[in-house]
Formats: sequence, structure tokens, C-alpha cells
Amino acid sequence: MFVTLLHDANGLLRRFLVACLHLARGFREWCVRPSIREQRGLKLLSEWLSQEQRAQYDAHKYFEVIGCHTGKRYRICYGNGANIIELDDAALPRRGWCFVPRDPLVAGDVMLAQKIALETDERGALAVANNFTPR
Repeated sequence: MFVTLLHDANGLLRRFLVACLHLARGFREWCVRPSIREQRGLKLLSEWLSQEQRAQYDAHKYFEVIGCHTGKRYRICYGNGANIIELDDAALPRRGWCFVPRDPLVAGDVMLAQKIALETDERGALAVANNFTPR
């Protein structure tokens, strides 16, 4: 009789743990998935990227742009701030830049604004930016 109770309890515990695991996986997927706003921001960014930039972004989660005034290369990494790296001629990090729109935006929208700013008004963008030493 004790063995039967133990066997039944073991089965109930196993089903309970399976149900908990299923709920935990669902919760993790819900937490990790990008929001609708984030998805729309990344879609808009993708539409503005050249084929080469899109390939870079898909492979590395960054893309490079050329500044309109100096011809310098900048790497814009996924993120909302402190995500722009000025590159030297050997494509090594030279200096980091941080400038973002005033309003809170999702990463895709911020990166698109940064791309447009560097490609159309590099001096103006860097005039308001903070610089830092990249890691």
C-alpha cells in the first residue's frame, strides 16, 4: 500500500513539474520577445538600410555609416545610447559617441535617427554628442 501511494505521488509530482516547466517556458518566451513597438522600429530601420548595411546588421547587430562632412566611418550598434563607435582606417574603435533623440524611443528608431543624423548633418550631431573611450 505504501509503495502504491509513493508511486501515485511520484506521478503527480512529475505531472506538476512538467506543467511548471511548460509555464516557465511560455513566460520566458513572452518576456524575451520584442514588443510591437520594437518590432516596428526595427522594421523601419531595416527599410532605410542599404543591402550592405542590412547584411552587417543581420550578421553582427551593427551597421556602418559614412559621415557626410568628414567621410569618417561610424559603427552604430544595437542600442538606445552610447552605441556609436568612430572607426579608424583599420576599422578599429577610435572613439565612442552618444547622442539620442529627446523623446524615449525604441532602439530601432534611435539607430535610424543616428544614421540619418550622421549621413546628413555629421557636424551638428557630433556637436551635441558626448564622447567616450570605447572598450
